[in-house]
This record gives sequence, structure tokens and C-alpha cells, in this order.
Amino acid sequence: MQALQKELKIREAALPTLKSKEAYLRITIKREKFRLGDLKKNLDALRAGIGESECLFAEFPLNSISVTSVEYGEDNIAGISIPVLGEIGFEGNIPSAILAPSWQAWGAGTAKGLIRALSEIDVAEKRVNLLEYARKKTTQKVNLYEKVQIPEFSEAVLKIKRYLEDVENLEKASQKITKAKQVATVEAV
Repeated sequence: MQALQKELKIREAALPTLKSKEAYLRITIKREKFRLGDLKKNLDALRAGIGESECLFAEFPLNSISVTSVEYGEDNIAGISIPVLGEIGFEGNIPSAILAPSWQAWGAGTAKGLIRALSEIDVAEKRVNLLEYARKKTTQKVNLYEKVQIPEFSEAVLKIKRYLEDVENLEKASQKITKAKQVATVEAV
């Protein structure tokens, strides 16, 4: 009974913390989805800014820009490690302004902006997925504690208490019967 009471107490103490974590994750997921929507709007704005100049990229020299490194960091939200996009390293072989058309410098900057925007969207989607998975697991644990384990432990403790009370009542009744028999035998003698 003591072991069950201990487990019950642990779950009752953990439940409010889990509920708070779940609520915080829900709020954070909404914020991250809003941020993801803003990033997608920014990407659309970048693409719209290119407009009719998009056909110029067909003439853009291949291998003139390459991504050399992508740095990721980690952020901790409610005990969950989620990625954060750091610096993106580029390497470029843009010909000089004298030899190349003037739009290629603009094209290189635009390409870098597009790569950065796409990378940010990719990381934001990963963040949302990780947070949603963590929220789902936390919700499952809250439901497990709230709807299954706490009621089961409470019921088990109650059954044990009732059983012990019944045993105690039977012992008292048997003592009374024994005492009554002893009094009856003493009076009969």
C-alpha cells in the first residue's frame, strides 16, 4: 500500500508540471507556425522581387556560387532541443564587373538570399515538427496520468484500505466471540 501511495503521490505531483509543459508547447507551436508563415511570405516576396529577371538566371554561370558550410545551433524549449540556423558560408567565383554582365553581382546576392530563406524555412519546419512531436508525447503522458494511472492507484489504495479495515473488523468480531465464549464457560462452571 505504501508503494502504491508513493507512486500515486509522484504522479499527482508531476501532473501540474506536465500540464504546464503541454500548454507552453501549444503556445510555442503557434508562435513557430506563425514565424514559418512569415518566412514563407518573405520567400514569396524575394521571388516576386526577381520577377521577369528570372530568365537571366538561365545565363548565370554554373558553380559560380556554392554553399561551403551551414552552421546549426541548438535551442532548448521546455526540455526539447530544437535546431537554430546559424551562419551559411558561401564561396563564389563571380567574374569581375568588367568581364561579366552587371546583373550577375545582383544575381549572386539574390541567390544567396534565396538559399538563406529556403534554409530558414527548412529549419523552421523541423522546429515545428519536433515541438509537435514533443507536445503529442506530453499530451499522451498527461492523459495516461490523469485518466488511467492516478485513478487506478487511487482505487487500488482504497481497496487495500477497505480490505485492511475488513480484516481488523473480523479480528475484533472474533475477539468478541472468543470473549463471549470464555464468559459463558466461566458462568457455566
